[in-house]
Amino acid sequence: MGSEAQRVRAAVLARDTNETKIQLAINIDGGAFPEGIDERLVASLEGHASQATKSQTISINTGIGFLDHMLHALAKHAGWSLAIRCQGDLHIDDHHSAEDVCIALGSAFKEALGAPIGVARFGSAYCPLDEALSRAVVDLSNRPYAIIELGLKREKIGDLSCEMIPHCMESFAQAARVTIHVDCLRGFNDHHRAESAFKALAVALRMATTKVAGREGEVPSTKGTLST
Repeated sequence: MGSEAQRVRAAVLARDTNETKIQLAINIDGGAFPEGIDERLVASLEGHASQATKSQTISINTGIGFLDHMLHALAKHAGWSLAIRCQGDLHIDDHHSAEDVCIALGSAFKEALGAPIGVARFGSAYCPLDEALSRAVVDLSNRPYAIIELGLKREKIGDLSCEMIPHCMESFAQAARVTIHVDCLRGFNDHHRAESAFKALAVALRMATTKVAGREGEVPSTKGTLST
């Protein structure tokens, strides 16, 4: 129990395929990254999706500007320190890079979280961005499922295909083995709709992963396990 309570909830991941090469580091409680990360991940904190504060370090470079922006928002409002670097086959299109980055992120999140013991398990949030309002509900269920309804109308936002935005959330959910429901309830600007959705997901994830005082070592399930 004591070792689990003191464990640093962080992970480092490298994922190489013929389509993408990804390096990633995450600490879901913010603060420092694990030792031994690829120095290129945090070599520059001057990019458009980079930010360093006393509680977080964020550096995102996927090669897709709007995806960087969304993952920056996700990390910021979830309270994570997150560094991602991706070199992908963008000469084909955005699909492989966007999908693989979110698969890698989900895998690293799952590893960093470890056994979902002593945490809230469930999280929900509403987040606005001007006229747009989104709702996200999360269950650290070990049963991957995603329902994403964002109502996006444009073909692309920046260099990211709008069809890839819900697919990114689905890919994260599958790799992280979590259940997420994300709905944009209103809004007419697709940038605002997407960003409010990522912010809502971030806050819901932060709530779900919060350690609950007095429940150290307890599995938040009537089954007594969330491993199967």
